[in-house]
Amino acid sequence: MKTKKQVIEDFRQHVNSGKVAFYEKYNMDLVMGRREGIRFWDAENDKSYINLHCNGGVFNLGHRHPEIISTLQSALELYDIGNHHLISSARAEAARLLSDLMPGDLNYVVFGVSGGEATDTAIKIARGYTRREKIISAKGGYHGHTGLALATGDEKYRLPFGKQLPGFVQVPFGNIDELKKEINQDTAAVILETIPATLGMPIPSVEYMKGIRQLCDANGTLLILDEVQCGLGRTGRLWAFEHYDIVPDIVVLGKGLSGGIYPISATVIRQPLEQVFHKDPFIHISTFGGSELGCQVMKKVLEISSENSFLNHVNTIAEAVKEKLEVLIDKHPRFFMGIRQKGLMAGLKLKDELCGPLLTKTAFDQGLLLVYANNDKSVCQFLPPLITTEEELDEIIPKLDRAMQEAQKLKPLLKVKNFFGNMFSKG
Repeated sequence: MKTKKQVIEDFRQHVNSGKVAFYEKYNMDLVMGRREGIRFWDAENDKSYINLHCNGGVFNLGHRHPEIISTLQSALELYDIGNHHLISSARAEAARLLSDLMPGDLNYVVFGVSGGEATDTAIKIARGYTRREKIISAKGGYHGHTGLALATGDEKYRLPFGKQLPGFVQVPFGNIDELKKEINQDTAAVILETIPATLGMPIPSVEYMKGIRQLCDANGTLLILDEVQCGLGRTGRLWAFEHYDIVPDIVVLGKGLSGGIYPISATVIRQPLEQVFHKDPFIHISTFGGSELGCQVMKKVLEISSENSFLNHVNTIAEAVKEKLEVLIDKHPRFFMGIRQKGLMAGLKLKDELCGPLLTKTAFDQGLLLVYANNDKSVCQFLPPLITTEEELDEIIPKLDRAMQEAQKLKPLLKVKNFFGNMFSKG
């Protein structure tokens, strides 16, 4: 096998030279080696890191969950990718299970490979069904780097690649009055993350979420909720929107649906919306979407994530997280300002936008992968695997405590506000 140095050089020459330069500058140039549970190890020095970012929820079940591995191994005895042109038992079974776990008539599933693709599909269906063009999204939200998904995001993600597509408008998240001004009879859909991770996990009120549903109903507008990060038990309920007693018209899922093993995403739609495919059932395709191997993985993820014992565990650990983080707030009152939390989806609100990148670096040095929210750098995302135990939490908190101490020591030494620039394009 190649050495770590050789791997880094190959990455520099053939994948992304800027990324390598960045990580080398801040002495964060690890190469992931073995991985298991809540941890992964550097390929060369075997230093371990606890994953508190989970790639935005990909590793909800930790790294290489044994049941997911076993499921994929068994699937390989029978399945391959499959053929998207044909009727598939694997896709039918996976879609049936997912629809059974959804409320109301969210009965149809369109499969994809990534969250961005699933968002693109949601917008296509919304426009096709309503015959309208306007799409309203939230400032600071994030739905992917692909075409229509990119158009819902902030300018900094779009501008390097050209002009904005027509028909897309943003309003501030959490402000129902601004949405009232913008929504009208020409609006096909309102799309937002139930809890926007890249915006720093602002937790919406029940009144706000119900207000959005009411405005959509009054204007014949579809409500698309992106639960790519906050779904699958992350908030202590299987779906984050369950906390708000509303039912969306379309739900976008990805990341954790893969079990961290096989990429798969899903756009779940209400039954009437399926008519957009009646005239031409081949009008939308995804060659690798709903791979028959991926469907087996997805089914196992759904089975695990929907168990009452699993969700009870998430809520138990979430309470412990809250108690232990509140102790750190008292200990670091001029640095750690508050917690934004719903289940194990938490944002650590820090003093200012320099603190997020700083804590990301000092946490890394302590063996914690903790990433700041790119659209609000004053917040660090705290997304431990949902399988984290109280014993593991007792290891995490002292490391986070030391990281906060080091960040506070470093802060006065830094002269440039944008210490890190954009460390990660997506929080």
